[in-house]
Amino acid sequence: MKAQMWRRKCWRRKCGLISYQFEMIGQMTSVFIDGKVGETAELSSSFSVFTVDRNWAARFVRVPRRRNAERHFLFVISFTCSLGGLLFGYNTGVINGAVSFIEADLQLRPSMVGLVTGSLLVGAAFGAFFGGHFSDRFGRYKVTFVNAFMFIFGTLLSALAPSFEVMLFSRVLLGLAVGCASATVPVFLAELAPSEKRGQMVTRNELMCVTGQLIAFLSNAILGNVWADNLHIWRWMLVLAIVPAFVLLFGTWAFVPESPRWLMASNRHNEAFQVLKSIRTNEEQAKAELEEVQQLIDEDRKLHQNETISQIISEKWARQCLFIGLGTALCQQVTGVNAIMFYGTEILQKSGMSNKAALIANISNGVVSLLATFVGIWLLSRSCRRPMLMWAQFGTIIIHLIIAFCNLFMHEGFLKGTVILTLCVVFLAFQQGSISPVTWLILAEIFPLRIRGIGISLTTFVLWLMMSFIGILFPILAESVGVSATFFAFSAFNVFALLFSIFWLPETLGKSLEELEKEFKSEDWEKLKRAGDFNFDENGSDQSDGPKDAPLRYGSDRERTELGKCAENRTANGRRSDE
Repeated sequence: MKAQMWRRKCWRRKCGLISYQFEMIGQMTSVFIDGKVGETAELSSSFSVFTVDRNWAARFVRVPRRRNAERHFLFVISFTCSLGGLLFGYNTGVINGAVSFIEADLQLRPSMVGLVTGSLLVGAAFGAFFGGHFSDRFGRYKVTFVNAFMFIFGTLLSALAPSFEVMLFSRVLLGLAVGCASATVPVFLAELAPSEKRGQMVTRNELMCVTGQLIAFLSNAILGNVWADNLHIWRWMLVLAIVPAFVLLFGTWAFVPESPRWLMASNRHNEAFQVLKSIRTNEEQAKAELEEVQQLIDEDRKLHQNETISQIISEKWARQCLFIGLGTALCQQVTGVNAIMFYGTEILQKSGMSNKAALIANISNGVVSLLATFVGIWLLSRSCRRPMLMWAQFGTIIIHLIIAFCNLFMHEGFLKGTVILTLCVVFLAFQQGSISPVTWLILAEIFPLRIRGIGISLTTFVLWLMMSFIGILFPILAESVGVSATFFAFSAFNVFALLFSIFWLPETLGKSLEELEKEFKSEDWEKLKRAGDFNFDENGSDQSDGPKDAPLRYGSDRERTELGKCAENRTANGRRSDE
């Protein structure tokens, strides 16, 4: 028992949780600051004033263990929370291979098959709409924890479903969990991450989505070929999702803290400070961020006491935020990505591929989506969001036009199928490498604190409804007007999406959530379309030098360099005095 406890402590220490787990449990009611720090540290009762001796803070910057702990902790948090995205990807991908077995085993009519396939997306729309409200009221942590239970129960119920009615209910329940996760997780990660790492952490959720789809494609291919004669094999396909669901439940309970911004908004200052201490490089950075958040919350409370949602939306800048969020969500879906992800095999079959060849070739869509998402996450920490999205939208327009012309003029056969597959793969590289990760990141960043819940809920609700709308209509359109006309329509929609990005999309790189809110309120669109003061080298490190007399930005590499020099000078002076 002692050895087991020792190993558990070592694991927590590796993840950077030692400060959070013990201080949060044992010292929840105190502030962990004894008097003055250095010579000038002060802490007001409202956590609104912090001045810290920078030489003292340099000791934290120069300790590699602290920085490694913070990095490991953030990785564990983002990985655990984004398991909801993996479960979404798996549950949408697995039904494509399992539906034929379900249809034969439960004796479903074609209309029932459509309901089983689309019910998850309908449930996700309502889960996204109410998920943001629940996360604002009860906290991001509690909603994520309850979500894990919903994933587990929905997975077991769908795998054991004896009838169509039970299967339909279980898919709707899974959809509620998926939608709630899509509304909560990006905001949760954005509020936990420092500005320079926010892009990577938030878009990791998109990476897990495509990973889940790839895992579903592979598991369907393996199980469907090995046990093709077993009608009940679909139950094993569905039940595999319970593994990441249990990991999500345990990981949330053991590792994930509450959002410090939500804690501050709930007047739980001590807990917010302890969380920030465990996920920031040094205490000075945590105090500065705490001060900034508290100042913004105090200003909002003074100006907007007892304010309703309708009163908030009546302000022009708030309506602009909602308009941009809704437009960005719609632009992500009019690309037609889910038409390819849900019906990629059917598109290849209509192009002339055999059923077996189309099933095997469809795996390449999952592989390319995963690789492109890795590239997208890498680019987001080094590139501006606006040009990334606009170039990808332009490429999508061209690819859709080529797909439409190929379907219109090429004869059916293996060559046509190969060309269509290649074009689909290139399109998915644009979509998963840029459009999807930028979309989810923008939705997580643009909404101010007091409308973040309703904003995320509304935009993700529209996104899921649009997804289910396209999923239901695509096979009907492909059968009635043809694949070519359908992709011509997608190309036209993407022209409008590109124009929207050019005129309305803000640039969020290098800006804190509070800075974005101030820029929206000032309605300075030239400034909104420019990046912040972060620049990154080839390793993704912040290299914003700026004027030498410019104020240091908390958490930047320039600040760490200056603090390190202070610590070295202090150490050298101490040695001289000893000598």
